[in-house]
Amino acid sequence: MAAGTPTIDPAPAARFKRRRSRHLFEQLIGFVLLACAAVTVVTTVGIVAILLTEGLRFFGEINPLDFFTGTRWTPLFQSAGFGVLPLINGTLLIAVGASLIALPLGTLAAIYLSEYASPRVRSIIKPVLEVLAGIPTIVYGFFALTFITPLLKDTIFPEIGVFNALSAIIVVGIMTIPMVSSISDDSMRAVPRELREAAYGVGATKFEVVTKVTFPAALSGIVASYILAISRAIGETMAVTLAAGATAQMTLNPLESVQTMTAYIVQVSLGDTPQGTTAFRTIFAVALTLFAITLLMNLISNRVVARFRERYE
Repeated sequence: MAAGTPTIDPAPAARFKRRRSRHLFEQLIGFVLLACAAVTVVTTVGIVAILLTEGLRFFGEINPLDFFTGTRWTPLFQSAGFGVLPLINGTLLIAVGASLIALPLGTLAAIYLSEYASPRVRSIIKPVLEVLAGIPTIVYGFFALTFITPLLKDTIFPEIGVFNALSAIIVVGIMTIPMVSSISDDSMRAVPRELREAAYGVGATKFEVVTKVTFPAALSGIVASYILAISRAIGETMAVTLAAGATAQMTLNPLESVQTMTAYIVQVSLGDTPQGTTAFRTIFAVALTLFAITLLMNLISNRVVARFRERYE
């Protein structure tokens, strides 16, 4: 190289190219993440749009007052009746009954896992509880039909039918226990240890610490688990379809067959009902009603969590 010829340092140009490449890569990642988030929004909007469109067509043919206050649900019969209250009755009967099983058992299991169980016992019991949540719901339905119902008939209620609400209540209660126990356990374990130690320092027993310190401090998460479990019970499909039957009626007797909103949707969706008819559009009206109920439950859950949330520094 001739003397006095200036040299060009390639390092700044290389650094610029690397920064530009990283910037383009970050933009690409941001776009992919935005697309993933948009999928959930578009899917939700699409579901709501379809339910509203088909539901409004149904309510253009059937008086909404008759739909929400009628006590006769026979849309597939020649003498059609479009009162949805029997389906709501069956849904709430099973949801409330299952809650009476799942909420106390799930809460007690969470208290034991969080406060009493040794690490070894916890490492065994918690995975087993979570396995219950992973079993397909149709398996629960067959379990209710082939084991719980015969057991109830042979031991306690000889007059119980093959399809009955009680079996569905028991099996849905078992299904929702893991949701209550897992969320409640996580909420109680999130309570700072300092609060427990302060209570022990003033002479509180373990039971007093659990009932007067840990449980109240974790109340927002526990109540949220309750509402989510009830929402799950309301929206359960295959287990109640197999166990409870398809008799839409106004009854509070758990020994009788009932039909839930989800079970009716399954029944009509099998393909025997012609599309475009009023009977076919009932599934959208029922689904819209179910969507409104679960949405209300989720809004209540968010309100409760915000109201009772505890913040620790």
